[in-house]
Amino acid sequence: MSGWLVIAGLGPGDPSLVTPEVSAALAEATDVVGYIPYVRRVPPREGLTLHETDNRQELARARHALEMAEAGHRVVVVSSGDPGVFAMASAVFEAVEAGPGHWRGLDIRVLPGITAMLAAAARIGAPLGHDFCAINLSDNLKPWTLIERRLRLAIEADFAIALYNPRSKARPEGFAATLRLLRESCEPARVLVFARSVTTATEHLRVVRLDEATPEMANMQTVVLIGSSATRVIRRGASPIVYTPRSVPQ
Repeated sequence: MSGWLVIAGLGPGDPSLVTPEVSAALAEATDVVGYIPYVRRVPPREGLTLHETDNRQELARARHALEMAEAGHRVVVVSSGDPGVFAMASAVFEAVEAGPGHWRGLDIRVLPGITAMLAAAARIGAPLGHDFCAINLSDNLKPWTLIERRLRLAIEADFAIALYNPRSKARPEGFAATLRLLRESCEPARVLVFARSVTTATEHLRVVRLDEATPEMANMQTVVLIGSSATRVIRRGASPIVYTPRSVPQ
């Protein structure tokens, strides 16, 4: 039996946002590998083995998936959102590069998914309608000094910014420091969107000014969208529209 490895994004949470391409791969798979809550989003069925691992076991998870594909299994490595955005695609290719040479000949494919930042942006309007960047505030795999430098440069360049993993119980200080950096350089009315658990039953969206934002508004289920200086809010009752115009004045 010829094995293969698919690295797939399950989207932000709503099962209807899983792409048909990913659904087809899951239907053919013999094994699904991933972080515990993501694997549990895949319905069990006869002939499918679900392999759940902890969040900080990415490389071990990737090597296990490659070994199974080498042995002839049809393996899907799952991530939330898109697998290439702060997720498992990079971990798998790190394992391929460091592993035995014959792994490079395996049938490996990456199937895209809808990211949390794009789902959040769509829910609120078009805050990423012009140039933007995405920054992961977790310092598990990079030093805070690098995160701070990237934040400062993104603010200086006047990008709209999507922040992933803004605030955990183990490191609550990172997002507080981010708000301080923003307040040093941005006007108090700068628009922030806190999008928690987007497309799930516990979804919560909140639009605030920078001078109203507090660290407690974010957690690890939240994507924070920071507008550029051009980002606008259209008020319309309880559901405002946030958008960034397509053009910038000369």
